[in-house]
Amino acid sequence: MSDLLELVLEAHGGLERWSRVNTLTTQLAVGGPFWALRGFPDAFLSETLNIEVHRQHAVFTPWIAPGWSLALDVAPELVTLKTAAGETVESRLNPRSSYGGYNRTSPWDAMQVGYFLSYAMWNYLTTPFLFTQPGVETAEIEPWDEHGESWRRLRVAIPNTIATHTAEQVFYYASDGLLRRHDYTVDVNAGAVVAHYTEEHKTFDGLVFPTRRYVYRRHPDGSHERSPAITIDVHEIAVSHVE
Repeated sequence: MSDLLELVLEAHGGLERWSRVNTLTTQLAVGGPFWALRGFPDAFLSETLNIEVHRQHAVFTPWIAPGWSLALDVAPELVTLKTAAGETVESRLNPRSSYGGYNRTSPWDAMQVGYFLSYAMWNYLTTPFLFTQPGVETAEIEPWDEHGESWRRLRVAIPNTIATHTAEQVFYYASDGLLRRHDYTVDVNAGAVVAHYTEEHKTFDGLVFPTRRYVYRRHPDGSHERSPAITIDVHEIAVSHVE
């Protein structure tokens, strides 16, 4: 394990503490113009998300209708939409294949939006514990200067056993070891290139998470557009532990 990865893990709560986590239950609001383009303006401003940390499983409630829920499972990838009574409305196996032929402004259906947001939030919330999972490879690369600071960078290769934005991503860390920026390509969104900023880190049961996120279209020189396409505000996180 590199010294940067050790610093990052300790800054976010420590590997031992993360290893004892079973689930995270998060209250959050997801906004920005991206969702209107997809056909769901202001649809996700009050969500409860429950994820399992040791396997890729996520459940959003409500989803599209009061009391309805959407669940993501992986191996195989499956998205399931259920009513408040637990009846299955729709399920989709291999949802990633459904984005073929779409461009960056194509509307998505509820299952496509659910798959995208579920895998993305699972990745965001399990980082940096995600970096210690089987098949994930990390390497420190050259630093990056921004906002008068020099940020150390971790290049992370993620295997196809994990649903994520793209196979290779870059994470930027300040001297305190906390995440400041995250660069990636969104494969399911016609290869959109993104700079994702994080701030207002808070501690929940000993684990540290950024509670505000801003996702921007990234330019080739590493700069980004003025206004974010997506915003994410985390209000609360409840942690349960492995018994």
